[in-house]
Amino acid sequence: MEETSPRRTRQRTRQERLATGIIRSHNIGVGQGAPSAVPHISSPAPPTIIHLPTPLTSKQSGLSSAELRILYRKHNWLRTHNIHIPLHKHAPSVIQAIEATLVFAQEEAGTAVCISQEGLLLTCSHCVAETEEELTSSKVKWLLFASGQVVKADCVAWDPKRDIALLRIVAAQRDHQSSTTIGSSTQHSFIFPSITLSPNSPATNTLLLCIGHPGSEDLECGTPGQKTDYDVLHVSKGAFHGYALGQDPHDNSEIGALMHDCWTYWGHSGAPLVERDTGNLVGLHSSWDDQTGMRRGVGWDALRAFLQGGKVILL
Repeated sequence: MEETSPRRTRQRTRQERLATGIIRSHNIGVGQGAPSAVPHISSPAPPTIIHLPTPLTSKQSGLSSAELRILYRKHNWLRTHNIHIPLHKHAPSVIQAIEATLVFAQEEAGTAVCISQEGLLLTCSHCVAETEEELTSSKVKWLLFASGQVVKADCVAWDPKRDIALLRIVAAQRDHQSSTTIGSSTQHSFIFPSITLSPNSPATNTLLLCIGHPGSEDLECGTPGQKTDYDVLHVSKGAFHGYALGQDPHDNSEIGALMHDCWTYWGHSGAPLVERDTGNLVGLHSSWDDQTGMRRGVGWDALRAFLQGGKVILL
């Protein structure tokens, strides 16, 4: 029987949320179309992605020696371990969803998912910052794809009520790239593994996979510093159980409205919830309900509205 997680699978204790009145509107840049159309992420004039050296140094990255050790411990695990998939058949769409998943490099874990080959990432807003004040000093994040590829990303949109943040990769190591020869010179452009949002909200009991990064410290143990020995990237299976009765699916500021029963642990916040049959994104894991044991998350409705230019804080 799988373990039971604490109510919050978040990186820190949640602080008081921002009042919705200070959130200003911005169109992220999705394609136009019928309301039922799948949101198409369009990133006008994306900045040039800087090539990161291998290996990174503290001087090049701005990370401390301790932070770099954590980053490369996760990097080495992802490079040397096979990620277990709890299914008899491994559809290409499932493999693609795993390849599009990223883990945060910091000790507190956290997960994100790439939704554009140009390097746009979705995660929970609390994985980036708990408050607007914290946001101003923590916009830059270091993450690793499932392949071990190291990337640096800036937060470009943040919605604490829906608990969603959008990040853009600004620097990356050269695991995924294409080359174009122009004259006598060769130009490199990164192509990142990505998945798309499902065209429809999932039906109740839709089979799901949760691809997330459980924390390395056992926060359910009375002895501080006890390690969990969980994988850096863990795939668990379950099902979608609808939305919490009476909760606004666009308000995930305290606990996610989406309900699912995939196994999660501390650090899973931001983990993509994907349909097993298609690999399409239908939600992000965020928390759990200590009254029922049901895992909770940010649902399809909130993700779609966010990507269609919902109210976010633009950075």
